[in-house]
Amino acid sequence: LFKNWHIVLFCELFGLTLLLAALPYIETGDFVFLHLFFSLWFISPVYYGHDGLYGSCEKKYCGRGEQCNVSKETRQPVCVCLQKCKPNYIPVCGSDGKFYENHCELHRSACLQKAKIYITHSKECFFRGKTCNLADYSRLKSMLLDLESQRYFEEGSVQQNTMSLKRLLVGNMFKYFDVNEDGLVDHSELGQVMMQDALDDDLFDCNLFDLLQYDDYNNDQLLTQKELYTAFQVIELSLREDQKVSVTTVTVGLSAVLSCAIQGNLRPPIIWKRNGIILNFLDLEDINDFGDDGSLYITKVTMIHLGNYTCHAFGYDELFQTHILQVNVPPVIRVYPESQAQEPGVTASLKCYADGIPNPQITWLKNGLDISPRFPKQLTLLANGGEIHIKSVRYEDTGAYTCIAKNEAGVDEDISSLFVEDSARKTRLSVGNMFYVFSDDGIAIIQPTGCEIQRQIKASDKIVASYEEICPRGEEETVQCIWASAVNIRNKYIYISQPTNNRILILDIQSQKVLQAVSTDPVPVKLQYDKSHDQVWVLSWGDMKKTNPTLQVITQASGHRDHHTIHTQPVGKQFDRVNEFFIPPTNLIINHIRFGFILHKSEAALHKIDLETVAYIKTISLNNYSCIPQAIAYTHLGGYYFIHCQANSLAKSQPQIIVDSVTDSVIGYNDEVSGTPYISPDGHYLVSTDEYKGLIRVQSITHQGEIKPAFDITTNLQIADVTFQPSFTEANQYYIYASSRVQTDVLFLELSTEKVNIIKGLKDPTEPEEWVWDRNNRVVVGSGLFGQHLVTPSKDSLFIIAARQNKLNCEISNIKRGNAIVWVGEA
Repeated sequence: LFKNWHIVLFCELFGLTLLLAALPYIETGDFVFLHLFFSLWFISPVYYGHDGLYGSCEKKYCGRGEQCNVSKETRQPVCVCLQKCKPNYIPVCGSDGKFYENHCELHRSACLQKAKIYITHSKECFFRGKTCNLADYSRLKSMLLDLESQRYFEEGSVQQNTMSLKRLLVGNMFKYFDVNEDGLVDHSELGQVMMQDALDDDLFDCNLFDLLQYDDYNNDQLLTQKELYTAFQVIELSLREDQKVSVTTVTVGLSAVLSCAIQGNLRPPIIWKRNGIILNFLDLEDINDFGDDGSLYITKVTMIHLGNYTCHAFGYDELFQTHILQVNVPPVIRVYPESQAQEPGVTASLKCYADGIPNPQITWLKNGLDISPRFPKQLTLLANGGEIHIKSVRYEDTGAYTCIAKNEAGVDEDISSLFVEDSARKTRLSVGNMFYVFSDDGIAIIQPTGCEIQRQIKASDKIVASYEEICPRGEEETVQCIWASAVNIRNKYIYISQPTNNRILILDIQSQKVLQAVSTDPVPVKLQYDKSHDQVWVLSWGDMKKTNPTLQVITQASGHRDHHTIHTQPVGKQFDRVNEFFIPPTNLIINHIRFGFILHKSEAALHKIDLETVAYIKTISLNNYSCIPQAIAYTHLGGYYFIHCQANSLAKSQPQIIVDSVTDSVIGYNDEVSGTPYISPDGHYLVSTDEYKGLIRVQSITHQGEIKPAFDITTNLQIADVTFQPSFTEANQYYIYASSRVQTDVLFLELSTEKVNIIKGLKDPTEPEEWVWDRNNRVVVGSGLFGQHLVTPSKDSLFIIAARQNKLNCEISNIKRGNAIVWVGEA
């Protein structure tokens, strides 16, 4: 004992705290003595003199929790229980199972109770007595979040309850609890917070120590930040910087799997979005999130699926990964002509058009050999290789010219044959590559190159099946054909409606005769051919006031049989209140369309129909955008519908809205673009005409489905119709021609260069009141994929435009109200 007198003196002079600080400097052998010392020190009496009369209490020893006072009666020193302890907060558990704020309070309580209470090293007393159930514990955590929110936001607790906000608050809460900033929170620190914020006087049976009871997962009596996050269901998630954007490329028709790279223990379910629309709960036919890995599965990828997808953990939308889905499409090509015979010295062209994603590269072979190394001088490649132009053909130019289109997804090829002979073979006059124009006097079949009428089918000519006149005589024995809408059926037939006769005529292209008249509901005004299912859709008004509109279908439209209409659904259903309908067109790489839409008068909705089953599917509400749809355009690049909305009461145009065909959801406005939308055949250009603003607005759509602004053209033409013409100088580019509703001019616009021209010399269009079937009182019709001519009617004649020279070619007179025009092309 005396060997270690210096330790005893050290303890008496400087107290236990400094002793603990000196422990690293004490020899190992001294710990046996320390054990004995602490045992004696905790139970030995201590000398106190608290009354200020040192002499009176000098030799009076009082126990811990007691103090020496001089009795007023006896004037003798006596030991009494401490009236108050210093407010130190070093919590301890007593052997009586109670919790004490510090050692002094424990000894003072022992004095008052006249009981022996010693310190235990178990923390059970922190949780003994009161029972903190899960419901109360949840209330405690909510209260703590509210308190932290009040500390963080000067104006009190915010209303939103996002995971990002909760993560911020809990992180700040941990810093508040971690008094000594060592990254751990113990009982002492929790006790200090309770004392400082008066949280020990709560109204339910839980306090901060219950955080250690419920959420100290390793039972080390210390709370980490991760454990506090878990207590408040704030999960730590991570996403590597190089994984924030992921690009997946898949060939059309195959399956794709998009895997979310967000990691974290107890990661919540993964939420997938496209254009801001959640996909997980839509029950889509081709997109699923089945499985536990949080991946998105697209079972059969089409071009509508390309674009951006995002994934995030449920409740943690601030941390997201972007997936860019790129869809490659193998090339599809067409050549024109398939075969031609030319005499020496004349010019000849061999054309090849290719579409695919990415844009295909075109090369040519002649008789199986690459022509590039020894390209003859008289041969010129135009439109990025899309056309071979021969100025003066020679005998050696005879051969089979193979066009090969290649991209990352595949290869396609076709042959265009050229024969050079002294006397080129003469074939009978073809019925193809003609414009069929329906006017007051009958049907004019026009060959555009020679600017001549090849044949005239008169109004008095007979229908083969019934021997009726093509245009019946009126009450005054006058004959005037009234046409509304015409469609080409696979270059075999032309269907043309006669609204005042309540019927459709079927014109056989090969024989150039009207074969049959098909009865319809009263006043058939619009026809559209659904090539995917070989059926013609017929919109009838019921009467001139449109009081009983109906929608009918003619199935197997290209078949060799008597045709008839069928009603789409019983009267009173969605189809029989139709004001307009829309079926997306096919193109070179899109040869199947499954869905269309019908529009009701004064109703802010789109009604989706299945073209295969001719059945109503669902209604897409446009109420949130106050949009009564008037016209629709569609691009397969990303699957977007562009909706032109009816002008408001102030006759001001409204912005277009965009509907995503994958989710059938409105994804927002098309910026500030308004007016009637038109889509180029390859889906890459959106042209919108707004007669209220006097604007033509051009936007481009990328192979990634991005809609990008291009440029505006200001015009006062009041556009009636727009048609696209493939460029003669650049592959995969277009010109547009736009006719005027009231003026004589036609506008020309080259989309790649923004070059604008006005073609003058035309005459006034048919008056709008004389063409009541739609707003398009002056159509402009092109001549197909390889055509070089366009036609547009005036009131009493027809004008042919040479597209390659971009000028007016000729006028054909005495064609009155020829506003229903069909191109029949062999290409």
